[in-house]
Amino acid sequence: MDIIVRRGDSLWYFSQLFHLDLQLILDSNRGIDPDKISVGQRIRIPGFVVQDYQVQQGDSLWAIARNRNLGVDALLLVNQHINPNQLEIGQMIKVPIRITWRLVQGKQNYDFSRTMKDIGRLQSVYPFMEVNAIGKSVLGNELSELRMGKGSKRIHYNASFHANEWITTAVLMTFLNDYLLSLTNQNPIRGLEMSRLYQQTSLSVVPMVNPDGVNLVLHGPPENPEWKNRVVEFNKGSTDFTGWKANIRGIDLNDQFPARWELERARNPKVPGPRDYGGEKLLSEPEAIAMADLTRERDYARVFAFHTQGEEIYWGFENMEPPKSEGMVNELSRVSGYKPVKILESYAGYKDWFIQDWQRPGFTVELGHGVNPLPLSQFDEIYQKALGIFLAGLYL
Repeated sequence: MDIIVRRGDSLWYFSQLFHLDLQLILDSNRGIDPDKISVGQRIRIPGFVVQDYQVQQGDSLWAIARNRNLGVDALLLVNQHINPNQLEIGQMIKVPIRITWRLVQGKQNYDFSRTMKDIGRLQSVYPFMEVNAIGKSVLGNELSELRMGKGSKRIHYNASFHANEWITTAVLMTFLNDYLLSLTNQNPIRGLEMSRLYQQTSLSVVPMVNPDGVNLVLHGPPENPEWKNRVVEFNKGSTDFTGWKANIRGIDLNDQFPARWELERARNPKVPGPRDYGGEKLLSEPEAIAMADLTRERDYARVFAFHTQGEEIYWGFENMEPPKSEGMVNELSRVSGYKPVKILESYAGYKDWFIQDWQRPGFTVELGHGVNPLPLSQFDEIYQKALGIFLAGLYL
């Protein structure tokens, strides 16, 4: 919601008027000096939208404000042109509405288009969430990073490295929405105050690493005949792509990283296909390059890659993980019921590379149980178990 500054207004006053943490207003208005705001300046207020309202018989600004748990001055702020003592029946005024419901509806086939629409809706209502383009997929779909928080503890979550694990994006986007809701409504999640975590952490999220692959699984081959023929050939002539994990070029993005890549390549397929082909060279794919570049730039304290399935948390790589990783994974297990697994004969994954190069905690979290793609009937159960991990990732 945008408002126009009046004489005597301040960002601190707005935080009191709308019952918001001042930091959220500051972060929603980057580049503005809070000590030098001027009359007529436009300020963004997070967690609110403006709705048209038609004045009814017996209405007063005080009554309209009281019915919506607002101060009268909140109405005056968005209706600076009206005379508050001369409301007329049928007159249209603006009313601030606090968003108290989810904008993200994750329990659906969550493709690239849905992801981008929800990112746009969240950013519109919660402008303290920063959205950055970190690259493009093979087919030119934008890879987005979402950032929020002011703390020095830099944490990263990603989802949908693998195409038929797209439910991880829906689950992660739902958590983001709940986190944002909690911040602007000052409601704890499972007893935890999100404002404290916001001050302590800087959360970076890439909700969909492999948009081309996700769309392939959900919608079938691209309309472009060249790509259509190619992916059907990679898929051994089948147009059923439910078993597809790779990107659109048939390269498994989680087998692309320089963490004993040659060992993974030696035992995996040598030609493009639905899964496990790591390419002719490491970091050849734009999606993997974007993730590597982002990780080097952000210098994370810990990373979480969300996959499906198995209800397990992989936390080691070649004994290079720091000692504190074990205590952390035990807490992640406690809050989710997931099983910690240290040793896994697997290489060249994103988490493996992070542990190897930074020697900091990295986790691959396998959500849910069953055969990929997991059915949406599991969504609620997956979310409730994953929620503990999302929260612990911030407070550990």
